[in-house]
Amino acid sequence: MAIGPLLPAIQADLSISHAVSGLLTTIPVLCMGIFALAGPWLGRRLGTERAIAASVAAIVVFGLLRSAAPEPISLLILTFGLGVGVGAVGPLLPVLVQQRAAHRAATVTGIYAGGIVVGTTLASALAVPLAGAELNWRLPLALFSLAALAGLLVAQRIVPAGQRASEDLDVRPPRLPWLRRRAWVLAVIFGAQSILFYAANSWLPAIYVERGWPQADAGLLVGLMNGVSLVGTFAAPVLADRIGRRASLAFAAGGPLAGFLGVTVAPDLALLWVTCIGIGSGAIFPLALTLPVDFARAGESAGGLAAIMLFGGYALAAAGPFVFGILRDATGTFGAGLWLMTLIAVAMVAMSWWLLPAGLGRRRTG
Repeated sequence: MAIGPLLPAIQADLSISHAVSGLLTTIPVLCMGIFALAGPWLGRRLGTERAIAASVAAIVVFGLLRSAAPEPISLLILTFGLGVGVGAVGPLLPVLVQQRAAHRAATVTGIYAGGIVVGTTLASALAVPLAGAELNWRLPLALFSLAALAGLLVAQRIVPAGQRASEDLDVRPPRLPWLRRRAWVLAVIFGAQSILFYAANSWLPAIYVERGWPQADAGLLVGLMNGVSLVGTFAAPVLADRIGRRASLAFAAGGPLAGFLGVTVAPDLALLWVTCIGIGSGAIFPLALTLPVDFARAGESAGGLAAIMLFGGYALAAAGPFVFGILRDATGTFGAGLWLMTLIAVAMVAMSWWLLPAGLGRRRTG
């Protein structure tokens, strides 16, 4: 998420529109949906460990090349290559945990999920300071690409080797329920929360730079948002156990609703609104990821529902930053985009309340 804080500098350097700027976030998010379907296949062909290594290599190589892109077209093409690596590695990480650390799967999964959030937070907070006084956006993009290698080395230490890659060939990807209506309901819910999250990460700094903030301070807003999202991430499962998944999702969606509405009508309270967006988004994400397990029929693979949810959800989310940029170019302000995000947050509350069963996710006792 280093792109968001650096967007004003990239726009100024390459003379690109807000719509094209939005594609820098849209392309990786779209790839996360499309190439999530290819991850299990790649794991079967190469073995999980080699497939992860190949995906990380793509992230590093295309990321470094992108940092040296001389003009907008090459920047977008190289962003696509980076997105392929990000999309492919996503579904492979849970497989690695299952193969190497099934006895402590929850702990290891929590470590790498928390690492993603921490990495996103640090990238957002450090992007502008690393760019320096001249706002050299290429340097932080190159450094963050190299950081992916460090992440791979840390993962190797957390999840020590225990199975040969060739043994992964027995793993079969789940059957995908393309025609099941409930799977697409999950995709819409997941897509709505993803649209809000990626739009905020992409455009909050630019919104406040346009309102006169220094670029470094505006970039820190995204770091704050991602940092406080950890509160929602850890609190959400406890809340769901007590009041159910439907009420928890509706309550969590109120955070982005309050945040986007606040940025629109009372922007001076930026820290409050960014905190609302962060905590709400952090809570929605783990709750949404548990929905395939809740909705799976007897004998049906939750993995198939999850694949459809991620594919459809990220496909929807990919449009968010791009549409936001188009609206900014068309209207000359960010107001229309902010009102659109507010309406999506309202829809998220409604979908959580009316499309999900009342007792979904509540712990049953007795």
